[in-house]
Amino acid sequence: MKRSLRFALFFLAIAATARAAAVSQAAQSLTRPRITGISHLAIYTSNPAATDRYYREAVGAVKLPDPEDPRGVRYALSDTQFIEVLPLPPGAGIDRLDHSAWNTDNAEALRRYLAAKRWKTPDKVEAGADGSRWFEVLDPEGNKVQFVQPPAHPKPLVAPNAIGHHIIHIGFLVHSRPAEDRFYRTLLGFRPYWFGGMKDGTIDWVSQQAPDSRDWLEYMLVDDPGPGIPATMTQRELGVLDHFSIGEVSVDASFAQLKASGRLAGVDAMTHTQIGRDGKGQYNLFDPDGIRLELMNFHATEKPCCSAFTAPDPTK
Repeated sequence: MKRSLRFALFFLAIAATARAAAVSQAAQSLTRPRITGISHLAIYTSNPAATDRYYREAVGAVKLPDPEDPRGVRYALSDTQFIEVLPLPPGAGIDRLDHSAWNTDNAEALRRYLAAKRWKTPDKVEAGADGSRWFEVLDPEGNKVQFVQPPAHPKPLVAPNAIGHHIIHIGFLVHSRPAEDRFYRTLLGFRPYWFGGMKDGTIDWVSQQAPDSRDWLEYMLVDDPGPGIPATMTQRELGVLDHFSIGEVSVDASFAQLKASGRLAGVDAMTHTQIGRDGKGQYNLFDPDGIRLELMNFHATEKPCCSAFTAPDPTK
């Protein structure tokens, strides 16, 4: 091999090494933008009229157009939190969850951060008619997750009939806690809040707070190795797992208000409140397709089972 060719190959190897080092250094130096809490849960409906009655009348949310998807509708509880309802797609089976979503203060910077960490991301963020920006990825189990940068100046929302204004957690079916942790905890910085189970010594639920918020994600663990929805699972069982929670100062008072005002008429709901295994008061009701809404006290009134809380509670 001629000396000139050897020198050329040598310098090419040095350049390639330098480029790789620069990419690695750039990835390490990127700062993750803040993830500031829950944005929304997007679900499907097989009966838009019944779903509309449920979210407007029972839940008391404000119906709005959907700037992200003209086929959809938003049922808003605050300026930045809502339930997005989409038409049921063909072949959905028993699945009624489309995606979960978290607010961030910079969607494009978060997209670049994940891409630099070698997570599969879209080439660009999307823009909504309301000025919001967002992108969507898949978590390790294939669940769709959105990161939303709300409009710089969102329109004030008045929702006087809402049973609550703060979605404090969302949850969905999870097969592998370690797999999900690699994304939510290691990559995004979610942090432990509480874990527990139906029986002492078991872990059925794992709560991870967002890195820059007290809102949390709840892994609803199932024994089935996956992937996907277990073949034996019913739509009702899946709707219990795929859920969202509205924070309450007093679940008992909220339940009494719903009952006295007749807003529970015709609604699939519990007949009473209860204390959960985490020591917090709760009350469950279900939309027409079985997605569970869990009213939950901000703070525990009894000692939780299984583990102590390791981070501060959400507040009103």
